[in-house]
Amino acid sequence: MIKEVMITYPKTSIIIFSFLVTLVMTLITKKFTNQNRMKELKQIQKACQIKIKENKNDSKVMMEMQKQMMECSMELMKHSFKPLLFTFIPLLIFFWWIKGIFATTELASAWIWYYIGSGIISSIILRKVLNVV
Repeated sequence: MIKEVMITYPKTSIIIFSFLVTLVMTLITKKFTNQNRMKELKQIQKACQIKIKENKNDSKVMMEMQKQMMECSMELMKHSFKPLLFTFIPLLIFFWWIKGIFATTELASAWIWYYIGSGIISSIILRKVLNVV
């Protein structure tokens, strides 16, 4: 039944699925990451960017700030990959399944672009609403 509805209304169903997957991913990210630490790291990066702009002529200060920014970026990346451990395999299975469904519709060659577009919009909205870094 779900498959028939998806084939009948491909654009609507891909947008709905994209929103639902993005919602699940955002909730998993919020649950399995230290949001306070990630906010702190982003604030440190912003402060470093300001110091770099203020000290354009002092290469020693710039190098130190860039080093600190790089350390923050590495820690942020480490936190960001944690949710990927829980979602990577299910997402692969989901995309394999959904590709098979949309291969027979009018969106056969463009379904991924609808998914990506609605996923980006959904992610922006959900991250703001759920206060996820």
